[in-house]
Amino acid sequence: MSKERARRRAEREAERERAARRNEERQSRASRRRALAARLTPRPVRIARQGGLLARRRRVQNTVVAIAFALVQVVVWVVWGSPAVSFGALVLSLLLVPVVVTLAFDRRI
Repeated sequence: MSKERARRRAEREAERERAARRNEERQSRASRRRALAARLTPRPVRIARQGGLLARRRRVQNTVVAIAFALVQVVVWVVWGSPAVSFGALVLSLLLVPVVVTLAFDRRI
């Protein structure tokens, strides 16, 4: 009788070891698959804007520059009305906006 119990216990232990080995293999495959998926999926892009003082100041300055640019274009279009003059003012404005921003807001690269 004790030989029979020892044999059954050995069978249970062997089955338990096989189940543990299968579980470890399954977990290692799953971790490799997760690691591969993490490498292949793109990182999320930050949607929320910065909220600090410098970021707020930069947004206000950019808004002022955009409004001034649009205002200059509208004034030139209303006062002169010529497509050639309007196009010239557009090109000149596009060339001068970075200079004005650098001088007015001290934005050096």
